[in-house]
Amino acid sequence: MYQDSFYPFYRNFQDPLFWEEERLQERENRLMRSFYPKTALELQRKVEEECDRLDYPGSFIYDEYPDKFMMEQVCRRIRGSMERDSMEMSQIRDDRREDRRNDRRDNNLLDELIHVLLFQEMRRRRCRHGRCRRYF
Repeated sequence: MYQDSFYPFYRNFQDPLFWEEERLQERENRLMRSFYPKTALELQRKVEEECDRLDYPGSFIYDEYPDKFMMEQVCRRIRGSMERDSMEMSQIRDDRREDRRNDRRDNNLLDELIHVLLFQEMRRRRCRHGRCRRYF
């Protein structure tokens, strides 16, 4: 596409609504997170803490292809943190015996939720640091 008149190159880079769009997305994220159940909200807080720890230049979360083993390790750390907190809470509550199958199924669902929340947070941070392509 050729222009008939002079058009300075730096005008292409001016997008006054660029930061406003990101601000709107962050507000939308906060709104949706306010609807999370109590357990998911606590998990989200722990995921954000862990991602804050990993948010430095050269971190594996910004690699083109993040290492799956490292992401699994981060999920295990978050899980361990949740278990420590739940053990503290279980000392306060009375002891009840539950079916082990249900407990195992709940643990698998909790692990999957941790994975989903971690990967979503990593994706959000990668996009914020310019890893996502914008086609609009």
